[in-house]
Amino acid sequence: MLPLLSHQQALEPVYLQYLTSLKDAGFAGDIDTRYSARMAQATDNSVYQFLPQAVIYPKNSADVALALRVGAQPQFEKVVFSARGGGTGTNGQSLTHGIVLDLSRHMNRIIEINAAEGWVKVEAGVIKDQLNDALRPHGLFFSPDLSTSNRATLGGMIATDASGAGSLVYGKTSDHVLSLKSVLVDGSVMVSDEIAVSALPDGSQSLADRITVEVAQRCADKRALILERFPDMNRFLTGYDLKHVWNDDLSKFNLSRILAGAEGTLAVVTEAKLNVLPLPKSRLMVNIKYDSFESALRHAPDLVKANATVVETVDSKVLNLAREDIIWHSVSDYIQAVPGKEIDGLNMVEFAGDEQDVEQRAEALCMRLEQQIAGTEKGVVGYQIARDAGVIAKIYAMRKKAVGLLGATKGRRKPIAFAEDTAVPPESLADYIMEFRALLDSHKLQYGMFGHVDAGVLHVRPALDMCDPEDEKLLKQVSDEVAALTRKYGGLMWGEHGKGVRGEYGPAVFGEELYGELEQIKSLFDPHNRLNPGKLVAPKDSGPMVYNVDSTKRGKFDRQIPVNVRDAFPDVMDCNGNGLCFNYSRFSPMCPSFKVTGDRIHSPKGRAGLMREWLRLLEAEGVDVNALARAKPASLWQRMQNTINKDKEYDYSHDVMESMKGCLACKACSGQCPVRVDVPKFRAQFFNMYYGRYLRPAKDYLVGSIEDSVQLMVKAPKLANFAAQNSLSKWVIKQALGYVDAPALSVPTLSQMLDGHHCRGYDLEALQKIPVAERAQYVLVVQDPFNSFYDAELVFHFIRLVELLGYKPVLLPFKPNGKPAHIKGFLDKFARIAKSASDFLNQVAALGMPMVGVDPALVLVYRDEYKVALGAARGNFDVQLPNEWLLQRLPQLPTLAPSGRKFTWFSHCTESSAKPNTAKDWQYIFAHLGAECNSVNLGCCGMAGTYGHEIDNLERSKALYEMSWQQAIENTPKEQILISGYSCRSQVKRLGGFRAKHPIEAILELYSAANA
Repeated sequence: MLPLLSHQQALEPVYLQYLTSLKDAGFAGDIDTRYSARMAQATDNSVYQFLPQAVIYPKNSADVALALRVGAQPQFEKVVFSARGGGTGTNGQSLTHGIVLDLSRHMNRIIEINAAEGWVKVEAGVIKDQLNDALRPHGLFFSPDLSTSNRATLGGMIATDASGAGSLVYGKTSDHVLSLKSVLVDGSVMVSDEIAVSALPDGSQSLADRITVEVAQRCADKRALILERFPDMNRFLTGYDLKHVWNDDLSKFNLSRILAGAEGTLAVVTEAKLNVLPLPKSRLMVNIKYDSFESALRHAPDLVKANATVVETVDSKVLNLAREDIIWHSVSDYIQAVPGKEIDGLNMVEFAGDEQDVEQRAEALCMRLEQQIAGTEKGVVGYQIARDAGVIAKIYAMRKKAVGLLGATKGRRKPIAFAEDTAVPPESLADYIMEFRALLDSHKLQYGMFGHVDAGVLHVRPALDMCDPEDEKLLKQVSDEVAALTRKYGGLMWGEHGKGVRGEYGPAVFGEELYGELEQIKSLFDPHNRLNPGKLVAPKDSGPMVYNVDSTKRGKFDRQIPVNVRDAFPDVMDCNGNGLCFNYSRFSPMCPSFKVTGDRIHSPKGRAGLMREWLRLLEAEGVDVNALARAKPASLWQRMQNTINKDKEYDYSHDVMESMKGCLACKACSGQCPVRVDVPKFRAQFFNMYYGRYLRPAKDYLVGSIEDSVQLMVKAPKLANFAAQNSLSKWVIKQALGYVDAPALSVPTLSQMLDGHHCRGYDLEALQKIPVAERAQYVLVVQDPFNSFYDAELVFHFIRLVELLGYKPVLLPFKPNGKPAHIKGFLDKFARIAKSASDFLNQVAALGMPMVGVDPALVLVYRDEYKVALGAARGNFDVQLPNEWLLQRLPQLPTLAPSGRKFTWFSHCTESSAKPNTAKDWQYIFAHLGAECNSVNLGCCGMAGTYGHEIDNLERSKALYEMSWQQAIENTPKEQILISGYSCRSQVKRLGGFRAKHPIEAILELYSAANA
């Protein structure tokens, strides 16, 4: 039986007292001390893991000021703070053992857009893509780019002085900061912007004034040494930018330059006024293919000379991983293979600006490329041009996903971030990288490379196993060697992603005198080392840094989980913290539960982290997790007692359950996540073990047994509907089971609709007697529990369509699919159902007749969950989706004349993630039939099987529909709306008030009209 896990890392008394005082002082935001919430913020996109004492979510700048003002009281001197945004840091930038100030939940307002003057004012929690989405209607954009732009906050970008593609033209974040509003360690507010030397304060009024005067004086006094020591590089990111606080003639001073790149060690930035630029009128991308990665690197200076706006590169390892990912379907046409050539490097060269200028620059480059290809020069083997802005965006999305894609590398060693953002002068990049590769090869390490070759920045992620203590030691050795190598080439180890725990390399880079100045500046702002301590530098004479490269890593905890358990939970262990599940866009299917709650425990990353800790704690209790998964539940009496006492004693398993219950099981994570973390899979495993100790809610049995009970109810559908649909019954079901808006059974039933039809009366022996040559004319219709019994009209229409197309439909007898049981964690039952269904479907598959199921969620269970549950015992049967079957038959089907009909396909989360080409499939099919079928990019509708019917989820279900689907549904004529997923159609019927058609019903209409 699952044991009680009472371990929860109690808060230190001083932090408890601080949080009580903060609440009493009128803090308006959220204060979260749950162990689960702390675990979710204990990691970022790095190898490190620091458990914070608490997470607080301020509502506004006043809340931040209050938090630091209360913290400034003498009794709270030991309380430390770290500001956090998207949590995308690659070197522990915002991790802390103190208080996390998470600005992303509430402080995400765009305060003002001044299009005429070209600036915006934002709160620190605004996400970069969110800002650009708001600026686009004004013809403007915030230009610094980065691969995590759909989840990285502007506060985080300022903290690390972030930049990315196109930085040679567009610069770094600090180049666009006009002014900052920050809260100092004493809780006072400071506004910083560029001022004339004559406007410098006298330093007698406030902490902000004293800091301003002192920093100005120190940087002026050391100006010669600063200019000598600081390399003239586009990406020279120091942490404290002593060089650019003064302009060249020392007539203007800007303290914001010190704060940008300070990683929250000096102050907490709460608002920013930023410069924004006009969107380029024209964009064009040339994708250049090379015979080697070295060729791509050595060609980069020529591309910069061609006046390219952006030059990005990826190596063959990243390209090959992209080919295996969901994203490849969107870019494959523009990175096609070159016959007879191997593509081992790719440069993506963008030109942006006025149309004529862009075309001229691109044409000149292409002429030169043609000459180089003809002369086999520079390793160029081919190129392709992309002019469409949408296509260019998709190619960049592939490049941006490179970080996460590397995490999908097979084996225990995974490419990780620790030396991934080195920067050297661009002219030295190729030689530097060759030596870097030799360094990694000497340690027999695998790695992938990609980056911004125009700026001399290349991201290199060596593959190490952090569960192996020897590999952890190797990380430090390689880190030291890379730091020395970058200095040899006049570069820097932290050229883009911030310094984080790598502050120990600072003295060698800056020298003793300048490093001492950095320490003095830290002392001015934060004399007691309370703002993100352990990062960049410590105050003067305060002792060694709190953190360094050897600081506590996630691997220290992960290696406490036995190898065989890690292997049983690969999705849990493989999550690398990339954070793509925090994608802000409501039009992305990734992860609806996080979008609707804003709580990171309700994200794939959060759930994977909580599960890792759960597995670790079970091992600490001496539990064999694999044996526990196979064990029988405790006795009913024992489970009743445990459930009654559930609220009387802490059990970490309840924290995990809180997170898992919020999951919609939409499986968007399994397709959208770069490492394909499948939360519903380990969620079902967790449910199975959790309910070995505690009683299941009654609604779980209702859902888990629906495939059995529906077969009985359909024998008397009117009676069953009356019993379930009257007001009293609905009230009882709601109160007793927590279930609402249950659908009514179809009347007439499918059997009644097909009474006397030749498709009924399945007879295997009769089918076996059909000559093999004739079997392709048959279509075996696989039933599912939702469409066959609750939307029988759809199955009936599919059978009619099959007939109309000249084929012979055969309705297979209903066999439970098992998805409802799997969703609720009835894994033993699911395995039995899967085995029974597989045996039947393999027997039928031997006929060689195509099998088709109309619902994507149910059909995809055969392909995924059945393989996990049964392995080789699943067999090789294949159930197709309607679009897959139609595509294969399309060449034999008559082309219809243009009808002028237009349709819009609304995708199902599971389908669009697992089968990303589905929209193109329907578009092609409808075009063949003389109609137009467009698709819309949407997130989750909020139903997700039975999720939206459970009273606990009702408000979230409705909020998700309103967030993503409602406007699109209301703006599209009802007769044009096509929805392939049963649960999505159910949600539209419930909240939109009408039954939407499945695409096959629209196709039936088109063929019927053509034949009329």
